[in-house]
Amino acid sequence: MNYADVLTTLLLSVRIALLATALNMPAALMLVYMTRHEFKGKNLIDGLVNLPLVMPPVTTGYVLLFILGRRGWIGSFFDSFFGIRIAFTTAAAVMAAMVVSFPLIVRSIRISMDMVDPRFERAALTLGADRKAVFFRITLPLILPGVINGVVLGFARSLGEFGATVTFAGNIEGVSRTIPLSVYSLLQVPGKEKEAGFLVLLSIFISFAAMFASSWLNQRLQKRRKLRDES
Repeated sequence: MNYADVLTTLLLSVRIALLATALNMPAALMLVYMTRHEFKGKNLIDGLVNLPLVMPPVTTGYVLLFILGRRGWIGSFFDSFFGIRIAFTTAAAVMAAMVVSFPLIVRSIRISMDMVDPRFERAALTLGADRKAVFFRITLPLILPGVINGVVLGFARSLGEFGATVTFAGNIEGVSRTIPLSVYSLLQVPGKEKEAGFLVLLSIFISFAAMFASSWLNQRLQKRRKLRDES
């Protein structure tokens, strides 16, 4: 077993998943906060956001390739004027992971946001706080468990992404070959089942560690809130 290749695949997968999650979080928070109340067109926005959940990942990857590929609407512009190629790069793998994991992050945050009593926010506004201060000092701490769950779900989904990545970013070693793609590649070669099994176990361990960390952080937050309420 070539441990150098395993380490390269592992670091690349974790880097892509972390980048996708970090870039998704601000957008997800903003979207949930701005769409928390009913308005005309909200169902359309929700439908577009949740579309990757019901679309086959390969279809999602094809749509990204159609838009951002060298001959795509946006991809051809970047390629012609800036010489920037988006498809079949590490950036493409990050984008694919972002698109497929974004709905899970939004759903997790929205569940927590729906449980926030708006009277707390209105009270803070009447006491002179601006909306920015209300969000960071009241709303965000109240929805923090949902944010943590969203981070974990987004990271785990990004780590396990296959279909959209292989279609939009390819299966290029050191560039876009994440753990799922590496497992798939190894299974195509006779005698490489042990290496594939090792990567599968590694993926399971990372996902379990992320879920464990999320549960532990949520328990800590709940204990801190109980102590604050009791005092």
